[in-house]
Amino acid sequence: MTEPVRLSKRMSELGLSSRREADDWIAKGWVRVDGKVVSELGSKVLPHQKITVERQAAAEQSKRVTVLINKPVGYVSGQAEDGYKPAVTLVKPENRWPDDPSPEQFHPTQLRSLVPAGRLDIDSVGLLVLTQDGRIAKQLIGESTSIEKEYLVRVQYTKPGALPEADLRKLNHGLWMDGKPLLPAKVRWQNDDQLSFTLKEGRKRQIRRMCDMVGLKVIGLKRVRIGKVKLGDLPPGQWRYLRPDEQF
Repeated sequence: MTEPVRLSKRMSELGLSSRREADDWIAKGWVRVDGKVVSELGSKVLPHQKITVERQAAAEQSKRVTVLINKPVGYVSGQAEDGYKPAVTLVKPENRWPDDPSPEQFHPTQLRSLVPAGRLDIDSVGLLVLTQDGRIAKQLIGESTSIEKEYLVRVQYTKPGALPEADLRKLNHGLWMDGKPLLPAKVRWQNDDQLSFTLKEGRKRQIRRMCDMVGLKVIGLKRVRIGKVKLGDLPPGQWRYLRPDEQF
């Protein structure tokens, strides 16, 4: 890479910030290229140039919170739709998990720009991440993400007998969706009516559609892990802060 690229794009590639954050910091005069302040939006840099940010930017970033919710059925991940409430409405003091080990104090400003990093269908439950931190959002939903997400899926086989081994192998690798092959997954039986799915991608209603392709009907779907962060004992409808020592 030797072509000049937008400064905000380069900052995102280096993991310094999200692009939106970068533009905000550039406008505030908090970004230096080779020691000189660059405050013009749309400025370009070369790959070898050194980018640094002022202390104010790091301080602002450290105040941003990430929240983990055990989303119940009937809540949408993002914007309100068709009369259903968004999961962010659960983030209030009375719904905070009493066993949350984080020393973080709740403040209403934490709800500002608190957005879902990934989605979970309205009829699915389990771990949903909401964050103010653009770096975490990019890590979980950026184009190059390869973070695993694990789901427990209760199913019912709609054909006579049991699911053939060949179809279980297809769930692991070999299915196509929307004209593209799916990435290899890890799918295994947990018990007679429950499968564990571990995926590195998240196409719309992917697990339900995968199951449908092999004659399985999904009765219940719960996300239990994103990367190294587990749902654990967090009760349905409650939330906690991502701890400083936790990383996806």
